[in-house]
Amino acid sequence: MRMLALTIVALVGLSGCGFTPIYGDTGIGSSLSRIAVTTQDDRLGYRVREQLEDALGRDGDQTPLWRLSTTLDQSRRPLGRRIDDTATRYELTVRGTWTLTPTDGGPVLSGVETVTTTYAAADQPFAAIAAQQDGEDRAAAELARLIRLGLMRALSDR
Repeated sequence: MRMLALTIVALVGLSGCGFTPIYGDTGIGSSLSRIAVTTQDDRLGYRVREQLEDALGRDGDQTPLWRLSTTLDQSRRPLGRRIDDTATRYELTVRGTWTLTPTDGGPVLSGVETVTTTYAAADQPFAAIAAQQDGEDRAAAELARLIRLGLMRALSDR
């Protein structure tokens, strides 16, 4: 009973201070679904766009309020060496520059996020390709998460 009373008092206090939950309908989370995403036309760009649309909860039935364009730069660096001077692991670094433009012509928001993942180097060609693609997929998911957080931060400052 005492816990219920404290919860009610806390909720009444929060409603009076203008608090809005970030994921609530009146918060920033509701406008994220109205962001149209464009990326470069390659495998990594496709994966980042797919992950961003999932992370933002893109609703294709509604007219977008924002356009998000991203530019991706990736680099791969060998780590560790075998006796035959081949790499045992690779480090994949993806740098994503994003620009958020309102469709009504308001101010442009932008940011840069960087993600680093590693993956094992395999001797078999198919296994090596699969490992590289898995590293790219993990980097795309993490980059989408960071861009989403950057968008939420930028939109909350407006």
